[in-house]
Amino acid sequence: MMTRRNIDNRLQIEFNSIDALVPKDHLIRKIDAALDFNFIYDEVAELYSAFGAPSIDPVVLIKIVMIQYLFGIPSMRQTIREIEVNIAYRWFIGYSFTEKIPHFSTFNKNYERRFKNTDLFNNIFTEILEQANKHGFIDLTEIYIDSTHIKASANKKKYTKKEIDVEAKRYQEELEKEINEDRKNHGKKPLTKENKPTETKVVTESNTDPDSGMFFKNEKEKCFAYSAHTACDKNNYILEFDITAGNVHDSVGFIDLYEKLKDRFSTDEIIAIAMDAGYITPYICKELLEDNILPSLPYKRPMTKDGFFKKYEYVYDEANDCYICPNFKILKYSTTNRDGYREYKSNPCECSKCPYLNKCTNSKNHQKVITHHIWQEFIDEANHLRHDKYVKSVYKARKETIERVFADAKEKHGMRYTHLRSLAKITMEVTLIYACMNLKKMANQLWKRRGSYRSDSTFNNCIIKIYSLILNLITKSIFSNLRKCFLSTI
Repeated sequence: MMTRRNIDNRLQIEFNSIDALVPKDHLIRKIDAALDFNFIYDEVAELYSAFGAPSIDPVVLIKIVMIQYLFGIPSMRQTIREIEVNIAYRWFIGYSFTEKIPHFSTFNKNYERRFKNTDLFNNIFTEILEQANKHGFIDLTEIYIDSTHIKASANKKKYTKKEIDVEAKRYQEELEKEINEDRKNHGKKPLTKENKPTETKVVTESNTDPDSGMFFKNEKEKCFAYSAHTACDKNNYILEFDITAGNVHDSVGFIDLYEKLKDRFSTDEIIAIAMDAGYITPYICKELLEDNILPSLPYKRPMTKDGFFKKYEYVYDEANDCYICPNFKILKYSTTNRDGYREYKSNPCECSKCPYLNKCTNSKNHQKVITHHIWQEFIDEANHLRHDKYVKSVYKARKETIERVFADAKEKHGMRYTHLRSLAKITMEVTLIYACMNLKKMANQLWKRRGSYRSDSTFNNCIIKIYSLILNLITKSIFSNLRKCFLSTI
């Protein structure tokens, strides 16, 4: 039988509290139960005057912007509209049915006048992370690092070509010291300081958002963007991140990210770090292995022209410090250049008569040159570890961890593109998105935990953490003693 609804119920008056109308299992309730937001008052106390008109509650401001990123609402204007008609959102910020919601420009004004150039948002991220760690949800044994691009609010056709100075490598002093030591061991003079003009390069700078960088995968995907270099654990909690322009390579962004990660956590707990092929550099492999961390890296195809011998077909003789070519001729050490590469050169007289010359080199003087980085042993060791079952399993989990983090951030929390401009504002936005993602995960886990055992399990978590730390230290000490066995001379 067809039912006809009486729409006059719209005018019916009922006596209800906001709390009674919010579902018991709503995400907003879980978040409110998981985190005490009162710590924000201490963070912003110095930013407010003791005199003047009363301000909007700073916790309300933070909760409003958290609603935006928790539910992936595109703009603050739309967020305010949603809060006006959503009972759960009103309950979360503590506003009644009829109370006027703050104007959509309020947060932006407070950001410019108070929160800009402060550690407020980073402290919120840190507080949530510490709470998750306290509850035992974070597992540092395996860490996953990668970067993703955030499309900038800038027209890719409006730009200028700008010449800028090339920045020196962060580890340049360490590299130069080892280069001179290597040259000394080979009977060469140390390199002198160059007085040549500063090296420059031409970059594409956006007229709209100069802080962004031109990201180029192909002509179709060419755009101005930012890069979010991110580290997460095996439970998908975001541990640390660093925001750069979109034209910064992954291996360059890794350096700041890894330093931040070491400042926040102890490397003694980390067993392995998984990364993609963009992170296979001598310095990165050296840093991880010297910290007794297993680098979990993929196979990288040799960058060789078709029809020519691959580098692995030239065998390195570690005892005699030379290379042996496929025709069993020796390439002797020549020099160590300023980039840290040893150069091994063949005898042109022998090469000119070689039947494999066309597959070996097309140089005019018929001389083959092979480069070997002074930190090459660390790359060889990382390549050797790639065949280990455990290291393989760690790398295989990337699609379920860091890739899942990026997918959720873009699909559910609005990180695919940004309406904001400048590096500072993008950093603020990503900080809040990642804080909300960690908070959402922690809130759901605490909610599920309620049915099994008491939520206050700090003592149990401490025992588990101590046991895990002891186990990790034993494992890493064994690895440290056996490192020489892993060395490869390919």
